[in-house]
Amino acid sequence: MPANPPATSPGNPFPWPIHQTTLGNGLRVVVSPDPSVPLAAVNLWYDVGARHEPPGRHGFAHLFEHLMFEGSAHVAKGEHFAFVQSCGGDAINASTSPDRTNYYQTVPSGQLELALWLEADRMGSLALTQETLDNQRDVVKNERRQRYDNVPYGRWSEVMVELAYPEGHPYAHSTIGSMAELDSATLADFTEFHATYYAPDNAVLTVVGDVDPDNVVALAERYFGRLRPRGTFPAPEAAELPRRFGAGRAVTLVEDVPLPRVFLCHRGPAWGSPDSAAAEILATVLGRGRGSRLYRGLVTDRRLAQSESGFMASWGLMHHASMIMGACAPREGIEPEAVVAAYAEICDEAARGGVTAAELERARAMLTGDWLRELATVNGRADALGQYATRFGDAASIRDRVALLDAVTAEDVLRVAADTFRPDNRIVLSYLPQAKTAGEPEATDADTDADADTGADDAVDGTGDTARGTSAADEEDAA
Repeated sequence: MPANPPATSPGNPFPWPIHQTTLGNGLRVVVSPDPSVPLAAVNLWYDVGARHEPPGRHGFAHLFEHLMFEGSAHVAKGEHFAFVQSCGGDAINASTSPDRTNYYQTVPSGQLELALWLEADRMGSLALTQETLDNQRDVVKNERRQRYDNVPYGRWSEVMVELAYPEGHPYAHSTIGSMAELDSATLADFTEFHATYYAPDNAVLTVVGDVDPDNVVALAERYFGRLRPRGTFPAPEAAELPRRFGAGRAVTLVEDVPLPRVFLCHRGPAWGSPDSAAAEILATVLGRGRGSRLYRGLVTDRRLAQSESGFMASWGLMHHASMIMGACAPREGIEPEAVVAAYAEICDEAARGGVTAAELERARAMLTGDWLRELATVNGRADALGQYATRFGDAASIRDRVALLDAVTAEDVLRVAADTFRPDNRIVLSYLPQAKTAGEPEATDADTDADADTGADDAVDGTGDTARGTSAADEEDAA
């Protein structure tokens, strides 16, 4: 065993080996040995998320994130956590995005077999009963109240996707879904959903840590190899989206919130596309930290806003265009319209003049640092490998991440900014306190388009939408 782990650096961002194997039933197995830590991170990505849910069944993928911990043929309810914790494991949880669901735990490397057995047992023989279904439906309802309905601005991300996608589009609803649709679904509906998507040939198993690749594959074959493949999986149907939203996309909500707040959205290039890295750098220059243009322009210099942010949306929308999101809270006495105008002006300046060399290097350093910190832990590495294997079909493409950031030029950022920050590519969602406009209806359209709050007017010409996959807004944790 080496005295020190392989050293990551911008020039060598992923020094660990990557072994990839596909079992006879289609399960993809990714192993990255790291003998410097006596741990094994086990991460299982299923290629099923909110976008795979059929009409009238919104919220199924997220509810299964909970149901998968409710027991299987050989594991009683609640025992998955107990087994992992009793052997010294931790980091047991799951998350859901529009595109995928993943389950993970980190155990002492000597307990790898236990973790693989647990995952295989619930993949092949989930103990789905009316009792567990009803119980977890109530859990999800309470989660919705805590995260969306009973907190100020809690539904902003949900409203934004409704504005950004036409009704019926796979991305036009949040991962937490509809409580009414979850209530109306039967046990048979949920059983069918599990049988359709939770199969070995729709999953990627990643193991990182002090493990032997041949042993991992042998154990995967032992526990997962007996599971039958599904063969084919229903593809979400959606008409193509226009490249941009259209002019005048502004909506105001009057709710029980303490202060006005504004959320803004622009469509950007798809994550993994040639312009994706440039878009990440652009969003970082504009809105990350006190040195960003939005902070200096809205908070420090003009004193228009109390806070701001601009970022690549991380809703896991991997199959279409990304979202470049922003948020700001006007200072007392400042109208939201003034903040929106200043925000747009800062974006327009980037579209006309691009970014400076210093800004480019600052953003590149911040994003590279984020990446190296993610790779510093075995569980972070396992999750990233699962993401790349699922998104690109090759976990080894993870090695290109830093090189793609390094290759971005100021000209690339200017081109992406000019294509992104256009008046017809902007959605503005404003929240106003009820006391501010007493007697007005709860929701008012800032434009005259009756369909603006559903995105129905953005019908069917153009490319589509997505981004990366780890946002607190749309990823739900089981535990």
